[in-house]
Amino acid sequence: MSLAEDTTETGARQVSATARKSSFYLAMRILEPERREAMYAIYAFCRAVDDIADEEGDRDERRRQLDEWRRDLEELYEGRIHQRCAQLAEPVRRFGLKLADFEAVIDGMQMDVDQDICAPDWATLDLYCDRVASAVGRLSIHAFGLTEASSPKLLEDARMLAHHLGRALQLTNILRDLDEDAERGRLYLPREELVAAGMTDFSPSAVLVHPGLGAACAEVAERARGHYEASRKLIAASPGHAVKAPALMAAAYSSILERLCARGFAPPREKVHASKLKVVLALLRYAFA
Repeated sequence: MSLAEDTTETGARQVSATARKSSFYLAMRILEPERREAMYAIYAFCRAVDDIADEEGDRDERRRQLDEWRRDLEELYEGRIHQRCAQLAEPVRRFGLKLADFEAVIDGMQMDVDQDICAPDWATLDLYCDRVASAVGRLSIHAFGLTEASSPKLLEDARMLAHHLGRALQLTNILRDLDEDAERGRLYLPREELVAAGMTDFSPSAVLVHPGLGAACAEVAERARGHYEASRKLIAASPGHAVKAPALMAAAYSSILERLCARGFAPPREKVHASKLKVVLALLRYAFA
């Protein structure tokens, strides 16, 4: 590939600095250098388009910015590399990252741009989770090395791991970030569960003080647990060296989910963090695989 603009060490440092802000930094940090740099670049891309989705202001302008990313990514795959895509060029070449997965992430961000998501039905929420989380997983499994196996079963297991772990992590984020999302006018809890909990007003301010909130969240948590359980089985059946990062992510975020459920969802909702013990245990098990 020929660079349209120079790739600089400054750009690489910026990508690494962005990755350090991620909840998944440790999981990325334990990877081999070329895989770690690929994950940093994937994360930096996700952070950039997520920032566009979360900006306040004109929706048309934010759509335009997302369309610019689509155009630049298309040109990357045609061999014309713009500065902000430069750090993705080598991971795309080395690990065979798919353009469709990058585009899916942008499509998910556009769902937030087109309208502030508020009490979607389960089908819409699942589509959103697939785009903003499982699509990232589909990119990541290439960087992890999970798609380098020759066995069709291992390849299918890798795809299913992206499916399940992406959804598990995103549903956990939704439960963790209720108040932060509400400040943006968003509520990702599924409408079916709100109705079952006795709610008729689906505005974030009304839902977050309703006595049935805990019941609605419990159903989301249960679905997340199912995805974590499926992820654990897939991780256990996969080569240890290729699943150390997802194993660490699963350990950290499943502990957040359980701590959220133990805390409860009635206001005031204190911040919840991952269990350091569970993270360390996962690190010890997989770090040297």
